[in-house]
Amino acid sequence: MLQQKPLLICVVGPTAIGKTSLAIKLAKAFSTEIISADSRQFFKEMNIGTAVPLKEELEAVPHHFIQNKSIFEDYSVGDFERDSLALLKILFEKNTVVVMVGGSGLYVDAVVKGLDNFPEIPSGIREQLNAELDVKGIEILQDELKEVDPFYFEKVDIHNPHRIIRALEIYRATGKPYSSFLKKATTERDFNTLFIGLTAARETVYNRINLRVDKMVEEGLLDEAKLLFPHKEKNALQTVGYRELFQYFDGNLSKEEAISEIKKNTRRFAKRQNTWFKKNEEIHWFDYQANPPTIINFIKEKNAL
Repeated sequence: MLQQKPLLICVVGPTAIGKTSLAIKLAKAFSTEIISADSRQFFKEMNIGTAVPLKEELEAVPHHFIQNKSIFEDYSVGDFERDSLALLKILFEKNTVVVMVGGSGLYVDAVVKGLDNFPEIPSGIREQLNAELDVKGIEILQDELKEVDPFYFEKVDIHNPHRIIRALEIYRATGKPYSSFLKKATTERDFNTLFIGLTAARETVYNRINLRVDKMVEEGLLDEAKLLFPHKEKNALQTVGYRELFQYFDGNLSKEEAISEIKKNTRRFAKRQNTWFKKNEEIHWFDYQANPPTIINFIKEKNAL
Protein backbone atom coordinates (compact mmCIF):
# COMPACT_ATOMS: atom_id res chain seq x y z
CA MET A 1 0.00 0.00 0.00
CA LEU A 2 1.34 3.40 -0.97
CA GLN A 3 1.96 5.80 1.87
CA GLN A 4 -0.44 8.72 1.79
CA LYS A 5 1.10 12.11 1.00
CA PRO A 6 1.16 14.70 3.78
CA LEU A 7 -1.60 17.32 3.73
CA LEU A 8 -1.43 21.10 3.30
CA ILE A 9 -4.64 22.76 4.50
CA CYS A 10 -5.09 26.15 2.81
CA VAL A 11 -7.43 28.57 4.59
CA VAL A 12 -8.50 31.26 2.12
CA GLY A 13 -11.10 33.97 1.67
CA PRO A 14 -11.45 37.77 1.59
CA THR A 15 -9.77 40.11 4.03
CA ALA A 16 -11.25 40.59 7.54
CA ILE A 17 -13.36 37.41 7.40
CA GLY A 18 -11.60 35.51 10.20
CA LYS A 19 -9.00 33.35 8.44
CA THR A 20 -6.34 33.82 11.14
CA SER A 21 -8.65 32.68 13.94
CA LEU A 22 -9.71 29.55 12.05
CA ALA A 23 -6.14 28.72 11.00
CA ILE A 24 -5.01 28.79 14.64
CA LYS A 25 -7.86 26.48 15.68
CA LEU A 26 -6.96 24.06 12.87
CA ALA A 27 -3.25 24.16 13.73
CA LYS A 28 -4.05 23.39 17.36
CA ALA A 29 -6.40 20.55 16.38
CA PHE A 30 -3.71 18.91 14.24
CA SER A 31 -0.76 19.89 16.49
CA THR A 32 0.98 21.64 13.66
CA GLU A 33 2.33 25.00 12.45
CA ILE A 34 1.10 27.85 10.23
CA ILE A 35 2.58 29.27 7.03
CA SER A 36 1.30 32.77 6.27
CA ALA A 37 0.61 33.43 2.60
CA ASP A 38 -0.36 37.06 3.15
CA SER A 39 2.16 39.00 1.09
CA ARG A 40 1.45 42.23 3.00
CA GLN A 41 2.43 40.67 6.32
CA PHE A 42 5.97 39.70 5.28
CA PHE A 43 7.37 43.13 6.14
CA LYS A 44 8.38 44.01 9.68
CA GLU A 45 7.89 47.77 9.21
CA MET A 46 4.20 47.24 8.32
CA ASN A 47 2.24 46.13 11.35
CA ILE A 48 -1.06 47.92 11.97
CA GLY A 49 -1.98 48.50 8.32
CA THR A 50 -1.54 44.85 7.37
CA ALA A 51 -3.53 43.41 10.30
CA VAL A 52 -0.65 41.25 11.49
CA PRO A 53 -1.90 38.60 13.97
CA LEU A 54 -1.90 39.69 17.61
CA LYS A 55 0.99 38.73 19.89
CA GLU A 56 -1.15 36.12 21.67
CA GLU A 57 -2.22 34.68 18.31
CA LEU A 58 1.39 34.37 17.16
CA GLU A 59 2.27 32.69 20.46
CA ALA A 60 -0.66 30.26 20.28
CA VAL A 61 1.00 28.20 17.52
CA PRO A 62 4.24 28.63 15.53
CA HIS A 63 3.82 31.00 12.56
CA HIS A 64 6.15 31.40 9.58
CA PHE A 65 6.61 34.29 7.08
CA ILE A 66 5.18 36.94 9.42
CA GLN A 67 7.29 40.12 9.42
CA ASN A 68 10.35 38.17 8.36
CA LYS A 69 11.46 40.67 5.70
CA SER A 70 12.13 44.39 5.41
CA ILE A 71 10.54 46.79 2.93
CA PHE A 72 14.12 47.49 1.84
CA GLU A 73 14.54 43.88 0.63
CA ASP A 74 13.19 42.56 -2.65
CA TYR A 75 10.96 39.56 -2.04
CA SER A 76 8.98 38.09 -4.90
CA VAL A 77 6.30 35.45 -5.18
CA GLY A 78 8.99 33.19 -6.66
CA ASP A 79 11.11 33.66 -3.53
CA PHE A 80 8.08 32.80 -1.40
CA GLU A 81 7.39 29.64 -3.42
CA ARG A 82 10.98 28.46 -3.00
CA ASP A 83 11.16 29.28 0.72
CA SER A 84 7.74 27.75 1.48
CA LEU A 85 8.52 24.48 -0.29
CA ALA A 86 11.82 24.21 1.59
CA LEU A 87 10.04 24.84 4.90
CA LEU A 88 7.22 22.41 4.12
CA LYS A 89 9.78 19.66 3.55
CA ILE A 90 11.03 20.23 7.11
CA LEU A 91 7.59 20.61 8.69
CA PHE A 92 6.24 17.47 7.05
CA GLU A 93 9.02 15.48 8.70
CA LYS A 94 7.44 16.37 12.05
CA ASN A 95 3.76 16.30 11.12
CA THR A 96 1.61 14.97 8.30
CA VAL A 97 -0.50 18.16 8.31
CA VAL A 98 0.50 21.84 7.88
CA VAL A 99 -1.83 24.85 7.70
CA MET A 100 -1.31 27.69 5.22
CA VAL A 101 -3.44 30.82 5.54
CA GLY A 102 -3.76 34.02 3.54
CA GLY A 103 -5.76 36.11 1.14
CA SER A 104 -2.98 36.48 -1.46
CA GLY A 105 -4.27 34.03 -4.04
CA LEU A 106 -1.21 34.27 -6.26
CA TYR A 107 1.07 33.30 -3.35
CA VAL A 108 -1.15 30.39 -2.31
CA ASP A 109 -1.27 29.12 -5.90
CA ALA A 110 2.51 29.44 -6.27
CA VAL A 111 3.02 26.97 -3.42
CA VAL A 112 0.22 24.60 -4.41
CA LYS A 113 0.45 24.65 -8.21
CA GLY A 114 3.78 26.22 -9.10
CA LEU A 115 4.57 29.48 -10.84
CA ASP A 116 4.50 30.19 -14.52
CA ASN A 117 7.86 30.27 -16.29
CA PHE A 118 8.51 33.81 -17.48
CA PRO A 119 11.60 34.96 -19.35
CA GLU A 120 14.20 37.26 -17.82
CA ILE A 121 13.47 40.90 -18.67
CA PRO A 122 16.16 43.56 -19.23
CA SER A 123 15.93 46.15 -16.44
CA GLY A 124 15.84 48.98 -18.97
CA ILE A 125 12.39 47.97 -20.17
CA ARG A 126 10.91 48.20 -16.66
CA GLU A 127 12.67 51.55 -16.11
CA GLN A 128 11.18 52.87 -19.36
CA LEU A 129 7.68 51.75 -18.34
CA ASN A 130 8.03 53.33 -14.91
CA ALA A 131 9.11 56.57 -16.56
CA GLU A 132 6.06 56.44 -18.85
CA LEU A 133 3.85 55.83 -15.82
CA ASP A 134 5.26 58.93 -14.10
CA VAL A 135 4.95 61.19 -17.15
CA LYS A 136 1.82 59.95 -18.93
CA GLY A 137 -0.16 58.25 -16.16
CA ILE A 138 -1.54 54.73 -15.82
CA GLU A 139 -4.33 55.16 -18.40
CA ILE A 140 -1.88 55.09 -21.33
CA LEU A 141 -0.40 51.82 -20.05
CA GLN A 142 -3.87 50.37 -19.46
CA ASP A 143 -4.80 51.15 -23.08
CA GLU A 144 -1.62 49.49 -24.36
CA LEU A 145 -2.27 46.35 -22.33
CA LYS A 146 -5.88 46.17 -23.54
CA GLU A 147 -4.62 46.30 -27.12
CA VAL A 148 -1.74 43.81 -26.88
CA ASP A 149 -3.23 41.36 -24.35
CA PRO A 150 -7.03 41.69 -24.04
CA PHE A 151 -7.26 38.30 -22.30
CA TYR A 152 -5.04 39.33 -19.38
CA PHE A 153 -6.55 42.82 -19.34
CA GLU A 154 -9.88 41.25 -18.34
CA LYS A 155 -8.26 39.39 -15.43
CA VAL A 156 -5.78 41.85 -13.95
CA ASP A 157 -6.38 44.61 -11.42
CA ILE A 158 -5.94 47.44 -13.93
CA HIS A 159 -5.46 49.97 -11.12
CA ASN A 160 -2.33 48.20 -9.87
CA PRO A 161 0.59 49.77 -11.76
CA HIS A 162 2.99 46.96 -10.85
CA ARG A 163 0.76 44.33 -12.45
CA ILE A 164 0.26 46.45 -15.57
CA ILE A 165 4.00 47.13 -15.90
CA ARG A 166 4.84 43.46 -15.34
CA ALA A 167 2.54 42.41 -18.19
CA LEU A 168 3.80 45.08 -20.55
CA GLU A 169 7.49 44.44 -19.88
CA ILE A 170 6.96 40.79 -20.84
CA TYR A 171 5.24 41.86 -24.05
CA ARG A 172 7.83 44.47 -24.98
CA ALA A 173 10.72 42.10 -24.33
CA THR A 174 9.31 39.09 -26.18
CA GLY A 175 6.62 40.38 -28.53
CA LYS A 176 4.28 37.81 -26.97
CA PRO A 177 1.35 38.60 -24.66
CA TYR A 178 1.80 38.00 -20.93
CA SER A 179 -1.14 35.59 -20.99
CA SER A 180 0.68 33.28 -23.41
CA PHE A 181 3.19 32.45 -20.64
CA LEU A 182 0.54 31.46 -18.12
CA LYS A 183 0.90 27.88 -17.01
CA LYS A 184 -1.51 25.38 -18.55
CA ALA A 185 -0.62 22.48 -16.24
CA THR A 186 -0.16 22.25 -12.49
CA THR A 187 3.22 21.26 -11.09
CA GLU A 188 3.12 17.97 -9.20
CA ARG A 189 3.81 18.42 -5.47
CA ASP A 190 4.81 15.79 -2.94
CA PHE A 191 1.88 16.77 -0.71
CA ASN A 192 -1.89 16.85 -1.07
CA THR A 193 -3.83 20.09 -0.68
CA LEU A 194 -7.23 20.76 0.85
CA PHE A 195 -8.73 24.22 0.40
CA ILE A 196 -11.03 25.59 3.11
CA GLY A 197 -12.70 28.89 2.21
CA LEU A 198 -14.56 31.27 4.49
CA THR A 199 -17.47 33.21 3.05
CA ALA A 200 -20.07 35.72 4.16
CA ALA A 201 -22.67 38.03 2.65
CA ARG A 202 -21.09 41.01 0.91
CA GLU A 203 -22.55 43.49 3.41
CA THR A 204 -21.11 41.47 6.29
CA VAL A 205 -17.63 41.50 4.75
CA TYR A 206 -17.87 45.23 4.02
CA ASN A 207 -19.02 46.02 7.57
CA ARG A 208 -16.16 43.97 9.02
CA ILE A 209 -13.71 45.83 6.77
CA ASN A 210 -15.05 49.24 7.86
CA LEU A 211 -14.78 48.28 11.53
CA ARG A 212 -11.25 46.94 11.03
CA VAL A 213 -10.08 50.16 9.37
CA ASP A 214 -11.56 52.24 12.21
CA LYS A 215 -9.72 50.01 14.68
CA MET A 216 -6.45 50.41 12.77
CA VAL A 217 -6.79 54.20 12.92
CA GLU A 218 -7.45 54.00 16.68
CA GLU A 219 -4.36 51.81 17.12
CA GLY A 220 -2.05 54.31 15.42
CA LEU A 221 -2.13 53.62 11.66
CA LEU A 222 -1.45 57.27 10.84
CA ASP A 223 1.70 57.32 12.97
CA GLU A 224 2.90 54.08 11.37
CA ALA A 225 2.28 55.45 7.87
CA LYS A 226 4.05 58.71 8.76
CA LEU A 227 7.20 56.81 9.67
CA LEU A 228 7.05 55.00 6.32
CA PHE A 229 6.20 58.10 4.27
CA PRO A 230 9.85 58.88 3.36
CA HIS A 231 10.03 55.44 1.71
CA LYS A 232 6.67 55.63 -0.09
CA GLU A 233 8.19 54.58 -3.43
CA LYS A 234 9.08 51.11 -2.12
CA ASN A 235 7.12 48.30 -3.79
CA ALA A 236 5.91 46.89 -0.48
CA LEU A 237 4.20 50.20 0.33
CA GLN A 238 2.19 50.37 -2.90
CA THR A 239 -0.76 48.91 -1.07
CA VAL A 240 -4.09 49.86 0.42
CA GLY A 241 -3.93 51.45 3.85
CA TYR A 242 -0.65 53.22 3.19
CA ARG A 243 -1.08 54.61 -0.32
CA GLU A 244 -4.13 56.64 0.73
CA LEU A 245 -2.43 58.10 3.80
CA PHE A 246 0.60 59.06 1.72
CA GLN A 247 -1.82 61.12 -0.41
CA TYR A 248 -3.05 62.77 2.80
CA PHE A 249 0.51 63.59 3.85
CA ASP A 250 1.14 64.98 0.35
CA GLY A 251 -1.85 67.29 0.79
CA ASN A 252 -3.95 65.64 -1.93
CA LEU A 253 -6.62 64.28 0.45
CA SER A 254 -8.02 65.29 3.80
CA LYS A 255 -7.59 62.87 6.69
CA GLU A 256 -11.27 61.91 6.50
CA GLU A 257 -11.08 61.40 2.74
CA ALA A 258 -7.98 59.20 3.14
CA ILE A 259 -9.69 56.97 5.71
CA SER A 260 -12.78 56.74 3.53
CA GLU A 261 -10.57 55.78 0.55
CA ILE A 262 -8.88 53.06 2.62
CA LYS A 263 -12.28 51.53 3.37
CA LYS A 264 -13.40 51.78 -0.25
CA ASN A 265 -10.19 50.35 -1.67
CA THR A 266 -10.14 47.53 0.90
CA ARG A 267 -13.68 46.63 -0.12
CA ARG A 268 -12.51 46.55 -3.75
CA PHE A 269 -9.56 44.39 -2.70
CA ALA A 270 -11.95 41.94 -0.99
CA LYS A 271 -14.06 41.80 -4.13
CA ARG A 272 -11.00 40.91 -6.23
CA GLN A 273 -10.00 38.26 -3.68
CA ASN A 274 -13.46 36.70 -3.96
CA THR A 275 -13.26 36.76 -7.76
CA TRP A 276 -9.88 34.97 -7.62
CA PHE A 277 -10.95 32.29 -5.15
CA LYS A 278 -14.37 31.65 -6.71
CA LYS A 279 -12.55 30.42 -9.83
CA ASN A 280 -10.96 27.64 -7.76
CA GLU A 281 -13.43 24.74 -7.83
CA GLU A 282 -11.36 22.82 -5.27
CA ILE A 283 -12.30 25.15 -2.41
CA HIS A 284 -14.73 23.82 0.19
CA TRP A 285 -16.68 26.84 1.39
CA PHE A 286 -17.92 27.39 4.95
CA ASP A 287 -19.81 30.30 6.44
CA TYR A 288 -17.50 32.56 8.44
CA GLN A 289 -19.51 31.75 11.57
CA ALA A 290 -19.29 27.97 11.06
CA ASN A 291 -18.42 25.99 14.17
CA PRO A 292 -14.66 25.16 13.96
CA PRO A 293 -15.21 21.52 15.15
CA THR A 294 -17.51 21.08 12.11
CA ILE A 295 -14.67 22.13 9.79
CA ILE A 296 -12.14 20.01 11.70
CA ASN A 297 -14.38 16.93 11.40
CA PHE A 298 -14.87 17.62 7.69
CA ILE A 299 -11.08 17.69 7.19
CA LYS A 300 -10.61 14.45 9.13
CA GLU A 301 -13.32 12.63 7.19
CA LYS A 302 -12.16 14.00 3.84
CA ASN A 303 -8.58 12.88 4.41
CA ALA A 304 -8.99 9.87 6.71
CA LEU A 305 -6.99 11.58 9.46
